[in-house]
Amino acid sequence: MSSAPLSAETIKNFLYASTATVSMQMLKRGFRNTAINGVKPLNPQATRLVGPAYTLRYIPSREDLDKPPTPNDPPTAQRAAIEETPAGCVLVIGTEGNTRSGTLGDILALRLKVRGVAGVLSDGAMRDSPVIGKFDFPVYCSAAAAPPSMANLHPVEVQTPVGICGVPVYPGDVIVADEDGAIVVPRHLADEVARDSFEQERLEKFVAIRVGMGIPIAGTYPPNDETKKLYQAWIEAGEPAGG
Repeated sequence: MSSAPLSAETIKNFLYASTATVSMQMLKRGFRNTAINGVKPLNPQATRLVGPAYTLRYIPSREDLDKPPTPNDPPTAQRAAIEETPAGCVLVIGTEGNTRSGTLGDILALRLKVRGVAGVLSDGAMRDSPVIGKFDFPVYCSAAAAPPSMANLHPVEVQTPVGICGVPVYPGDVIVADEDGAIVVPRHLADEVARDSFEQERLEKFVAIRVGMGIPIAGTYPPNDETKKLYQAWIEAGEPAGG
């Protein structure tokens, strides 16, 4: 699976649209299990997240294998993920829902930030969450936990499919996140889903203007031919066309 960078246009279109809109576009294509619920951003001011997934998978730890770190430790999948997740990608961490330990702490999150990684998405917990919550860096997780990862988690491998809150994430899938959660878009569909999400979002902004003026829902949402004509005139009058 590819973690190739997304085009600037695709990123722009995804950022214009909400995850609610993206989820509808996925539903139109027959995908019903793409929404990751139960994760929240640690920083409410750093929520918009778009990028290809680079995955890290944890399993439960075992006492003879997982001990406090030393400078002479051999490389681990966790350290590989920290240093190898490409700029612009989202580090997606699967823990099988284990929230007893933090998957990352503030120093590792900071390393990802300065390397240009787009953000982090985990079904597990984060430690040092008050510090990470001040970063201008989107980090989504399901809980906070004080213990370090090795207390309850063992990093197994990178760039393998993981399940996040019951949703499959394959390396290279595109993650789109906001306050409602995250949507997973297969990479080969990303450009068209982003384009159609932009168009749906723009149309719904126009519909919201109409509803706010007191116009009834019938014929407005979903729009009938007359509403669509008014929408086109609205675009021609100056609303940016975008992607």
